[in-house]
Amino acid sequence: MAKMVPVVLCGGSGTRLWPRSRKSFPKPFLPLIGETTLFEATLQRCADADSFLPPIVVTGESHLAHVDDQLGDPPDAGIIVEPMARNTAAAIAMAACRLAPDSVMLVCPSDHHIADVQAFERSARQAAALADDGWLVAFGITATAPETGYGYIKRGEPIGPGAYQVERFVEKPDLDRAREFLADGGYSWNGGLFAFRADRFMEELEAHRPSIAAAARKAAEMGREEGRRFHPDADAFAAIESESVDYAVMENTTRAAVVPASMGWSDIGSWTSLRDALLRDGEGNTVNGRAELVDCSNVYVETDGPRVSVIGLDDVVVVVDGDEVLVTTAAGAQKVGKLQGAARQ
Repeated sequence: MAKMVPVVLCGGSGTRLWPRSRKSFPKPFLPLIGETTLFEATLQRCADADSFLPPIVVTGESHLAHVDDQLGDPPDAGIIVEPMARNTAAAIAMAACRLAPDSVMLVCPSDHHIADVQAFERSARQAAALADDGWLVAFGITATAPETGYGYIKRGEPIGPGAYQVERFVEKPDLDRAREFLADGGYSWNGGLFAFRADRFMEELEAHRPSIAAAARKAAEMGREEGRRFHPDADAFAAIESESVDYAVMENTTRAAVVPASMGWSDIGSWTSLRDALLRDGEGNTVNGRAELVDCSNVYVETDGPRVSVIGLDDVVVVVDGDEVLVTTAAGAQKVGKLQGAARQ
């Protein structure tokens, strides 16, 4: 089996975990679970030389210092520096243009948590083998709750042990539909992890979004190298339409496959999802910093200094970071990014 090239997508606006996560220091670069940052943990999952080649990190100018600091100096690692954000289709296309055509890319968001690394490695090897045969492979995360914040993948006909054609991709559902998907058992969460051969990805992009493919090729051809950094041509890159890989390619190709994966995955997309990924006490509470909880359940407290005292509350998040204080119910945690403090950084 061909070794995989990890393509690590690294960016973010730092709004959903505000005030801890900031635009200048978004969640990939924070040690939210243990002492390792989410970005460092992503790299570590893809460090086995028997399965993986050196990574390519796709990021923006504003995050370069963090990437350089946390990437370290692995031999032959590369960084593609996007001159502006143009979503995941463009980011993956830039990596594909920089690789040998038969390279198998393992596309990994840099800000997700995966608890079971061995399960991830098994799924990655299975996805890589399918990608090497020309499939465009999505990881189908085992759904454990009727989540309305994720897109879903409907499994179709089997194409091998533990692998299926994609019947369809489904937008984020309302709660009733999410419950139906969970009861059906044939739906998985779309976790944003993919495996493609570089040439097959570009073929599909050219078939369904020819303008994006052409602009990406031009940006790569006219770009410049600076040590391990590659800077795409800014004018050509600016012409790329901003679109996700799901819309541009995966929902259009007839060669979409899904590998179901149960690996303790979380996108850490809100304070409640971070709470759920961390160890909790017998009442479901999680405390990081100086705090006292009395008659509380499912309460998350994080403070970088001031003592926090909470009495008689359930399903509440309290975060103190510098001169900012956030208090929200669990249900309101999805709206944190809309607060003025988060949106106007």
